[in-house]
Amino acid sequence: MSVSAPATLDREQRELLRARLRAIGFDEVHFAQAAPAGGAALRQWLDAHHHADMAWIERSAEKRGDVERVLAEARSVIVLGVNYWSGAAVDSRRRKGGAPAWARYAVHEDYHDTMKPGLIAAGKAVEEIAGLTGADYRCYTDTGPVLERGWAARAGLGFRGKNGMLISKIHGNWLFLATLVTRAVIEPDDPLRKHLHTGADEPAGLLCGKCTRCIDACPTSAILEPGKVDARRCISYQTIENKGVIPRKLRAGIGDRVYGCDICLEVCPWNRFAQEGRKLLLVARHDLAGVSLRDLLELTTEGYVTLFRRTAVKRLKLTGLLRNACVVAGNSGDRSLVPSLVRLVAHASPLVRAHAVWAVQRLAGAEAVDLLATTRAGETNEQVLTEYAEAEPRG
Repeated sequence: MSVSAPATLDREQRELLRARLRAIGFDEVHFAQAAPAGGAALRQWLDAHHHADMAWIERSAEKRGDVERVLAEARSVIVLGVNYWSGAAVDSRRRKGGAPAWARYAVHEDYHDTMKPGLIAAGKAVEEIAGLTGADYRCYTDTGPVLERGWAARAGLGFRGKNGMLISKIHGNWLFLATLVTRAVIEPDDPLRKHLHTGADEPAGLLCGKCTRCIDACPTSAILEPGKVDARRCISYQTIENKGVIPRKLRAGIGDRVYGCDICLEVCPWNRFAQEGRKLLLVARHDLAGVSLRDLLELTTEGYVTLFRRTAVKRLKLTGLLRNACVVAGNSGDRSLVPSLVRLVAHASPLVRAHAVWAVQRLAGAEAVDLLATTRAGETNEQVLTEYAEAEPRG
């Protein structure tokens, strides 16, 4: 395939492009020079199996370490950020009456969908200003084989915190990231530490100082060391990516988090600078914050589809959400939820049944054996039977 000579943007064109992309709705627009980045650290993380069963990360590891494997003769990476912080006033109202906790990003329509038109428009702007075609760039919103946080650090958008997340000095921890890999030559922005221009990967916690709040706050001890997260212990992984049984030893740590987790983001001192975003590329769904745990436990397929249509939660499927709701119920101490949980002990999905048994045992204590006697007698699934065995009183 023939590749045209790379277009080179002068500074005026670069700033025109930045302004155009900000007008589209991206709160941050930064540029980096395309070069291999982060491959060695990623390989170490994968070799330690810290990615759990997210096999797609391993399959695309080579591309993630070198964007020229994503786009031949790539010259620049445009890093885009969308602020999804809703402001302190809205945040204080987001959970009503003890409702379960959702990751902040989840109380929006799916950002992959709402940001897509912005990325398409961004590509058109690159074509117009750089004189390129659609074959000369690739766009991704957290879906492609690109190390977004690494590129964001290279481009000066922020730094990688000890929680492994991208932290902005302006927006704190609350940015959706997108990337546009292009053959256009664009003068890069300075990273927060200029030595990164040499190709060195940024150390985690560049501007964290001695602070370890994120590491200390994680209830499942998922942050093994600054910047290194073991997905197998991470609440976000367990409540979203894990499609199977949540390990018993982690369930209590999940607390009231029914989808995702923001703990290591929430405690970060850099959030004090965060301001509410423009949200030109986002659609808030504040109604989800008021959904009660009982409502979740009693969701039907039809109700699930209606309530979570167009949100990121839809990828979890009803069985996954019921599994999570059972864990949250088991942690709630609310015995009034036992009847709803007992009904789920007879659910068609063994995954739901297993976690419902655990939750009944947690809430009902010694009474659980009697409450579960009928369904226990007819159960044949090995995993569910294991949960029953754990629920039975020990001699």
